[in-house]
Amino acid sequence: MEEQPTPARPPWGNWLKAVAGFVAPTTLLTGLLLYFGFAYTSSFYGYFGIDLATLGLSTQDLLLRSAASLYMPLAVALAAGLAGALGLAWVSSVGDARPGLVRRLGQAGVGLAVCGGALFVLGLLGGLQVWPAGPLDTPLLFGGGLLLVVYGRTLHLKTTGHPFPGELKALVIMAALIALSCFWAVQAYAQTHGRDDGRELARNLWHRPTVVVDTAEQLYFGAAPVKESALPAGGPAQKYKYRYRGVRLLAQSGNRMFLIPDGWTRTRGFVIMVPADGAVRIAFRPG
Repeated sequence: MEEQPTPARPPWGNWLKAVAGFVAPTTLLTGLLLYFGFAYTSSFYGYFGIDLATLGLSTQDLLLRSAASLYMPLAVALAAGLAGALGLAWVSSVGDARPGLVRRLGQAGVGLAVCGGALFVLGLLGGLQVWPAGPLDTPLLFGGGLLLVVYGRTLHLKTTGHPFPGELKALVIMAALIALSCFWAVQAYAQTHGRDDGRELARNLWHRPTVVVDTAEQLYFGAAPVKESALPAGGPAQKYKYRYRGVRLLAQSGNRMFLIPDGWTRTRGFVIMVPADGAVRIAFRPG
């Protein structure tokens, strides 16, 4: 009996594994967390007029600041990825047992790819400002559309086993575009989230610690209601001459402390940076 030649295995699945290995989850996730931490922190402190470079935050600081805010988006993304992987595994398990169902699933894959292509075009038009897309609309439509194209084509390929010429090169390009969309969406989400959190903190400054500041030179907090008083004279060797109340600690990084007055708004009051050394004396008090 003549042995039948083994049919060539479609390379699409192998390339999916290769691409998944290229954008290893830990590497991509770390990059997204770091980028989110940078964009979020920059937007958050930018609301108070502070440039991120003056904070001197470390990479670890940025990663820690990003973790809590990304729990829900990452959970949704991972749940969607799990559902997609389970769906493809189920299609593979069906095999030839239910050819009618497999054929319909292949048609559904084509439909998903077409819908994904439409979303991709819509996101592209939003990026070109053809329609008024929001900060998150363009990257989500752009990357989500490509993901649907890849998933729909993978689903169709599992039911037909016939890849198109040049399909692997297109997959690599789409993977790069999807990764770009992830960073784009993370930046837009982080900036929006950071600005909103900054606005919320400005309305509730009582969340920050109250401090009493003694200095050798006068500080200017603008029109904010900060109480300045002269310390009693203690002789020529007296180091601190002025005391300020109604001030809160906004942030501390390294040897820098950023003080914000009670009642601060974007149009009233200034955030003051003072060195955390002997030049000033800081006392913390409840409330």
